[in-house]
Amino acid sequence: MSAIVRPLAAPTAFRPAIASLPLYLLSALALRLLMLGKPAFQSDEQFYLLVGQRMAQGALPYVDIWDRKPYGLFLIYRGFHAMPIDPVLGYQLAGLVFSVLTAILIERMARAIAPPNAARTAGLAYLLYQPVFNVALGQSPVFYNLPMAMAALLVLKAFARGEDPALFRRGLAAMALIGLALQSKYSAVFEGMGFGLMLLARACADRWPLRRLASSGLVWCLAAMTPTLIVWAGYAITGHGDAFVQANFLSIFGRTVDQADAFTQLAKECLALIPFALAIGLVPRRVTPVTGEHLGMLRGMRIWALVAVLGFLAFGTWYDHYLGPVLVPLCVLAAPALGRRARGERWYGRLLLGFGLLGAVVVPALQVRERGTASDFAVASATVARELHGRCLYVYEGDSALYRTTNACIPTRFAYPSHLNAMNEAAALGVDPAWEVRRILASRPRVIVMAESSRPNLPNLATRSLMKSALARSYERYEGVTIGTRKFGLYRLKP
Repeated sequence: MSAIVRPLAAPTAFRPAIASLPLYLLSALALRLLMLGKPAFQSDEQFYLLVGQRMAQGALPYVDIWDRKPYGLFLIYRGFHAMPIDPVLGYQLAGLVFSVLTAILIERMARAIAPPNAARTAGLAYLLYQPVFNVALGQSPVFYNLPMAMAALLVLKAFARGEDPALFRRGLAAMALIGLALQSKYSAVFEGMGFGLMLLARACADRWPLRRLASSGLVWCLAAMTPTLIVWAGYAITGHGDAFVQANFLSIFGRTVDQADAFTQLAKECLALIPFALAIGLVPRRVTPVTGEHLGMLRGMRIWALVAVLGFLAFGTWYDHYLGPVLVPLCVLAAPALGRRARGERWYGRLLLGFGLLGAVVVPALQVRERGTASDFAVASATVARELHGRCLYVYEGDSALYRTTNACIPTRFAYPSHLNAMNEAAALGVDPAWEVRRILASRPRVIVMAESSRPNLPNLATRSLMKSALARSYERYEGVTIGTRKFGLYRLKP
């Protein structure tokens, strides 16, 4: 199969892709219309919004309400409660804007290896594949992909240019952006390390003296660590340094993995990524670089994609939204397959876009069917609220958003239900889950929510046994609610 050579503009001509903004905005909105306004669409996102609400009421993450995500992510969600619109719609529209801006940066980077129309389509591919992997609204990669893409643009330019007098400044700016990304999710460290090594490799190739190389590397590293160190120092000053360290750095090592479920997830994700593999690996070489910078950019993009994939694989849980960061370099690298080609070569790009469009329609539709509508959730919230009478609610299994919509007090700092009801979290909390559930039950919450349909996680049998005994002894089931395809029993304290 013969290659078709299309010379590209010099990579220094990274003109802003503002012309694509209307296309990206309309496409992103159309792809997300089915999802907008659904308060229980994603379990993670509804919990982040709950943390933001409780922060607005004075709660301190890790101390009053526990999770292992960085403080910066919760601060973002705290901001949505200051907006003059419904916070659910607020975070979802903010995620849309972040996604569109990331698509623009993908287009800018793709211009180094593909014609303008193909680069524009690469940005569109990112918006298409976000819903496929459940990372289209407010999951952490939606927010940290933007600073990471900005950092990538700086690093790729620096990596491709020899003897660049601005290398140190570019590296400093890139590492500062990575520091912001780390405060949305710590898994960004893998891409950060990859970018740092690329900068050091460029400096070595430019024959920097060893002292300059070491000092610059140290400054770059400190720039990436500074936001996290500032938050850590704030917690330490207020006497909560241990709680911060346990949640942010130690808890992940106590988390276990359901191997059967994890490998099933990984197999499905590998199948879904086949169009990218074909577009990147099998499309004939289409570009003859006019300068060595094109080749340098392409090598840097491949390194970026590799470290992003390694970061995805590292934790072993392989949830679909963990592929969010991987989509950015994959879409950039797939750009050459998305332009105008000879007749026999068109199917690479068509498969990529066609599968993405199909998944972007089917996956959200299935998700809405399972997770329910805003109307479903409003009925459930009202049914819970009418029995609270100023007392606490405990969602053992179900949606943590019920705490937010009922504004109920929470009888535990482990408000994310899976932290106490799932076996994989049993050794990660810093406390014995059974002890914590006993303490919760001793506080006699007014209403308890329990699932009455299948659950995705391996249950914590110890805490579940405690709950069943307490419900039989001290509670009565007063109603059942259905949210999507999920059924829950509501239990109130006996008189």
